[in-house]
Amino acid sequence: MRHLLSTITLAPLLYWQGRQVRAEVPRLPEPAGARQGCMGSGPQLKLLILGDSAAAGVGAKTQTEALSGALVTALQATFEVRWKLVATTGHTTADALIELAGLPIEPFDVVITSLGVNDVTSQHTVKQWRRQQIDLIAALQSRFDAGQIYLSGLPPMHRFPALPQPLRWYIGSRAKQFDRELEQLVLQVSNCEFVALSFSGLGTDAMADDGFHPGPAIYRQWADELARRIILRYKVPAV
Repeated sequence: MRHLLSTITLAPLLYWQGRQVRAEVPRLPEPAGARQGCMGSGPQLKLLILGDSAAAGVGAKTQTEALSGALVTALQATFEVRWKLVATTGHTTADALIELAGLPIEPFDVVITSLGVNDVTSQHTVKQWRRQQIDLIAALQSRFDAGQIYLSGLPPMHRFPALPQPLRWYIGSRAKQFDRELEQLVLQVSNCEFVALSFSGLGTDAMADDGFHPGPAIYRQWADELARRIILRYKVPAV
């Protein structure tokens, strides 16, 4: 109740700050580089990375420094990685569902999602978010035969330098709510894992210049954790 009353009281200021952030924070481009390919040697692993600007690598100079590049690099000594990146700045979970519907059907061993920041800032409710995440998982499993889905959590938005107070507090609180909902959801769905994005040990100086997106060090940490889980699950034991 206290949180609700505070939000109502601060609503005019939050609205004004939101407009200021949209006007003043620089819009970084999606990095150049391949969005699909084949690298490495070993058993074949078909990988799809799906999502928003963080999935697309905004904040890195090239895709090599972004999530997709860092992840393929971490996996290529263990697998022949056939990977595809489908990600667009500004996408919500609803947008990702629409994009999925337009993709050719093909099976993937591993799907990684990065969605939620734009759902939070677009004022979608937690119930809407949960329902759309359920639909997303169902689409990935039914149309793309996803062997394992890694749902990346919300980043620590309460630490984003680009957001002034009290907007940072408000957005950060909503992000934590969405994060908890996603973490609980995977407990009820088979072949899904929640991957928390705490950016442990990394300060805000590891973020991109816009104070809103990950920098290369964060992408490497994120990719290393995903690679650890994927290798643990899929690596073929030596005979």
